[in-house]
Amino acid sequence: MAKILFVMSGADHWTLNDGSKHPTGYWAEEFAVPFEKVTAAGHSVEVATPGGVAPTVDKASLDGGDAPVVPPAIDLAGVNLDGYDAVFYPGGHGPMEDLAVDAASAKLVDRALTDGKPLALVCHGVAALLPATPELIDGRRVTAFSNEEETAAGLAAKAPWLLEDRLVALGADYAAGPAWQSHVIADGTLITGQNPGSSAAVADELLLALRA
Repeated sequence: MAKILFVMSGADHWTLNDGSKHPTGYWAEEFAVPFEKVTAAGHSVEVATPGGVAPTVDKASLDGGDAPVVPPAIDLAGVNLDGYDAVFYPGGHGPMEDLAVDAASAKLVDRALTDGKPLALVCHGVAALLPATPELIDGRRVTAFSNEEETAAGLAAKAPWLLEDRLVALGADYAAGPAWQSHVIADGTLITGQNPGSSAAVADELLLALRA
């Protein structure tokens, strides 16, 4: 069975363009659904965050329920990718604050893309591609939370930057599906999902990649 590294944000806010801090973290569904799918398939999961801090759940994602139980996190800076068979990045706006600029995460992404190790990212988790080596992202087919969805969520006008715009500027071949509908793109071993509703399909694609 495979060992999968879940790289999660350690941020509890997203700094907006006016300097205010929007409370956030990881989106519950984007962690819980893939975690349940891959562990039900017999695979093991370890969680890593910048600094090894416990991930903060975005309370807006709980819909009155309890937060998922997340395994204790290890420090992302100390991770050796040789010990894992695949990497997964859940979203929430937290990654826009830290993983979008994290050097240790960028090294993991570079290594996974270079080695052809399955790399799956969903929603704002796709922001982890931004600090990677540009040549590894240029021309790759990806999706992520769209400008349309960010506008509908009420944060586009306040955002210091938008994920769709940054991916396009980086040279990625970005494509969105209908807002809030499941949409997943698999470009070889690089798997990206557009929004929270894409979480299950991203996990399914990751499981397929692990069987390849």
